[in-house]
Amino acid sequence: AVYNKSSSTVHSAVAVTDDFISGSGEEEVHVKENGLLFNVNFARGQKTGFFIDQRDNRQLLRSMSAGKTVCNLFSYTGGFSVYALAGGATKVLSIDASKHALELAEQNVKLNGFAGHRCECMDILRDFKNDTQFYDIIIVDPPAFAKQLSQRTRAMKAYSRLNADVLEKVVPGGLVFTFSCSQAVSTTDFRSAIYSASLAAGKKVRIIKQLTQAPDHAVNIFHPEGEYLKGLVLMVE
Repeated sequence: AVYNKSSSTVHSAVAVTDDFISGSGEEEVHVKENGLLFNVNFARGQKTGFFIDQRDNRQLLRSMSAGKTVCNLFSYTGGFSVYALAGGATKVLSIDASKHALELAEQNVKLNGFAGHRCECMDILRDFKNDTQFYDIIIVDPPAFAKQLSQRTRAMKAYSRLNADVLEKVVPGGLVFTFSCSQAVSTTDFRSAIYSASLAAGKKVRIIKQLTQAPDHAVNIFHPEGEYLKGLVLMVE
């Protein structure tokens, strides 16, 4: 079956209805990724209902999570959370502003038979700085802060402020997986925001790995904006 989901991405003057254009089926399905199960609603969820562009980055987190306490910010349906638990994390906290997304995250954890998971509904940009806990690993995967160049300056400030708050909540020697999916924010821009964040937090930070989207999200050399996902694994000293 083929499902057309274009209404949110095309001009409002164009009449488009999200629906099956070939075949039919259930809108909610179970998918398996790297041996893990996820409940996905491709019709009502964001984008395809599951961010498959982060597949390899989730697997990297899995390989680094054994014995760690993990906080997953902007967790959506818990992709990174499930992978952290699969990798042997002792405790995982999923934080998102959507109660519904957190319910789905908890379902995905249970679907894989894991324990040690907790959810918290929070306005992260406003309230995470007040968190009194410290973590071995924090994932920062927010929605796009800038969808056009006119929003770039505001987005840079938001990335810097958010990551400064995060750096203060990581134990010495801990890791931050931080991402930007904003096309209007370049790789250089994002690094600059992280540099500003480290200064604001008073933390020494090393980039130990650079991340991007999965290989099946290929980038046309004539459309560099297609390389929209920028990610860094930071070690906080």
